[in-house]
Amino acid sequence: MDSVLSLLLSSWDIRPDVSLTLLTAGFLYTLGWLRLRKRGRGRIASSWRLAAYLSGLGVLALALMSAIDVLQSLLFFMHMIQHFLLVIIAPVLLLLANPMPFIMWGLPWRARQAVGRLFRRRSAFRQVLCQVTTPLVSWFVFIILLLGWHETVAYNASLRYEWLHDIEHISFFVGGLLYWWHVIGAAPRIHKPLSDGFLALYLASVIPVNMSLSITIVFAGAPLYTHYTTVPRLWGISVMDDQQLGGLIMWIPGSIVYIIASLVVLARIVAADKREAQLAASID
Repeated sequence: MDSVLSLLLSSWDIRPDVSLTLLTAGFLYTLGWLRLRKRGRGRIASSWRLAAYLSGLGVLALALMSAIDVLQSLLFFMHMIQHFLLVIIAPVLLLLANPMPFIMWGLPWRARQAVGRLFRRRSAFRQVLCQVTTPLVSWFVFIILLLGWHETVAYNASLRYEWLHDIEHISFFVGGLLYWWHVIGAAPRIHKPLSDGFLALYLASVIPVNMSLSITIVFAGAPLYTHYTTVPRLWGISVMDDQQLGGLIMWIPGSIVYIIASLVVLARIVAADKREAQLAASID
């Protein structure tokens, strides 16, 4: 095995801040899951939810502490894989697990009561949160983060300063959570559920933005991110080949997720229309 590859595959940077956060989140969810199971809530506290949540935490650990994080400063396409994990895979897995009620049950009683008061229907916190996380606001935040962090100056700066790179990762993950929260409908359910028609538009509207950005990267005639011209090239991959591969990762796997999700919603709309037509025909 290539010595560089062997070193990177065995190199995990176990960051205390990331590790503690993930372990705490995993402990609270698992404890809440067990408590709900003991109360006979097996339908809610299903095994697949626990598996999805722990898998989501595992994806975050992989993105932030494995060789992927080492390689992202040397290879653009590895940075795009890291972004894909932070923006899509981890948020979707975590939200499918509907984490809030489980984490609430994992908290001590007084903390659970305090958090519950924040989300009471007429609480100021809930009202403010509802205003700043509407589907439209969440969509704009998601798009601005996607385009803004791939602007050349911002991207190069994020690789130059570790604190800025951390902000980039946090903002991508939080932006992903906000966006997919409206798609999946996980708790807290402080917004009205999106209609299938609006949800299909919400998902499909990201596709042209994502594709435009990735196509710009793939077909650029020169290196867009000069940081990669100053670092050693691994495995004979040139700067331009690396840039094109990264753009393709953003273009194809990234777009496919939104396309599939949009098609699923459209199929649900067609199925609902078909049921209505059959019902109308049976009445006639």
